Amino acid sequence: MASKQKNLSVLMFPWLGHGHICPYLELGKKLAQRNFTIYLCSTLVNLKSIEKMVGFDDSSIRLIELKLPVLSKLPPHYHTTNGLPPHLMNTLKKAFDMSKHAFMDILKKWKPDLLVYDFLQPWAPEAAFMHDIPAVQFITSSTTMTTVLFHAYKRPDVEFPFPDIYFREYESTNEQDLRKSAEDHKKGGSSLVISCIEKSSKVILIKGFNEIEGKYIKYLSTLCGKKVVPVGPLVQEPAADNIENESLEIIKWLDKKEKASTVFVSFGTEYFLSDEDFEAIAQGLLQSEVNFIWSVRFPLGENISLVDKLQPLGFYEKVGDRGMVVEGWVPQAKILGHSSIGGFVSHCGWNSVLESMKFGVPIIAMPMHIDQPINARLVEEVGAGIEVLRSQDKKFQAGNVASVIRRVVVTECGKFVRTKVKELSYKIAMKRDEEIDEVAKELEKVCVKGKPAVMEERCTDLVKFVGSGLLNLLVKPLKNLPQVGFISNLGSIDLQIN
Repeated sequence: MASKQKNLSVLMFPWLGHGHICPYLELGKKLAQRNFTIYLCSTLVNLKSIEKMVGFDDSSIRLIELKLPVLSKLPPHYHTTNGLPPHLMNTLKKAFDMSKHAFMDILKKWKPDLLVYDFLQPWAPEAAFMHDIPAVQFITSSTTMTTVLFHAYKRPDVEFPFPDIYFREYESTNEQDLRKSAEDHKKGGSSLVISCIEKSSKVILIKGFNEIEGKYIKYLSTLCGKKVVPVGPLVQEPAADNIENESLEIIKWLDKKEKASTVFVSFGTEYFLSDEDFEAIAQGLLQSEVNFIWSVRFPLGENISLVDKLQPLGFYEKVGDRGMVVEGWVPQAKILGHSSIGGFVSHCGWNSVLESMKFGVPIIAMPMHIDQPINARLVEEVGAGIEVLRSQDKKFQAGNVASVIRRVVVTECGKFVRTKVKELSYKIAMKRDEEIDEVAKELEKVCVKGKPAVMEERCTDLVKFVGSGLLNLLVKPLKNLPQVGFISNLGSIDLQIN
């Protein structure tokens, strides 16, 4: 359903992770088909990685470079989380925050009608408001995880109302970190995630769909006082051509395997397995006796030999042609869409979860950190997979890994999971871009309101923060004066008279 309005321009500004940039690009593509002009802003190394994925010959989508400051420990090829050594993550975040002025220059140059921003840069919507540009957050994490965080912030003394979603005993550190973030924000500190939600203009976009997260979408909307609009799974369709030689070898290898006989094993672009987890997974794959293709990644710049890690286990000799281990990038969507794939051993990053559901592949859940444990609970709640539990010492055991793989892919007791995920895949296929039409309408509403809406949003936020009846009386008449720019920062007021 194409919009009949004139083109509205949207500056899309994701965090510097591949798992954030790809959903932003996919949303941008779909909006471009509905009469929006899209500017996608990121660092050069990230933009180069998605050039082939843009798929547009016209000017509907334009890639805009964000220049990070030069830091000695962070050369340009590290201006991305893809393969970034873990010890440099805080340095990357620091450089990202230092790019505020460069981002302001981008806003001035391109003058978008709307900013769509991510979860770690509350300074981005503040900059947009200073230029009378409305800003809407697009969250690429699950609604379920976002709801858990916001519940801890808004209702810390109330038990989470959905008992299937929880942290396991050995995940207590994850829960403590989440609660501390919420408590610090309440006390006047700054949780970047919560701040970004609070600054969004009336609407929050979130990756997912009502069929699996409907109750969490409704509850998050109640908690944050904004309309939460799901955008769908936003899974990139597998490319039919332009397959590199190594990827072609993977597909040829899969072509020789029986239908639904093989598991795909991958833990994303940003997480690197510990030696203990690596060995448990390797031994688990051996013991499972199931075909597998395993995508292994190591941090950029680190001299780690895949052969040296696997050879002492006698891995290659024991596996033979039953398994393939590939170091580095693989065409994940194309692999998951292959008929021989019968299971996905996954860390439960949200993009991977939705890809698996789209292609009807059941999940062997092995969550590692951040939002992944909560995503794994959701996967089990909706019947799309089974989780591999850690032992009391918080370690994966090879026998457990093998057992869950066989249960999901081979045995009769896993049939319910295989059936359920096929049903979810069918629902996703039937919906097509139903959510995107609603997204386009909501963004058009935000853009049409324009400057008065930005002013009202900032005034409302300020009054909520200060909580003063007198200030409310002073501010209320200003809401209707479009010539006044109203900006707040932790209670300070700066009136800009044009």
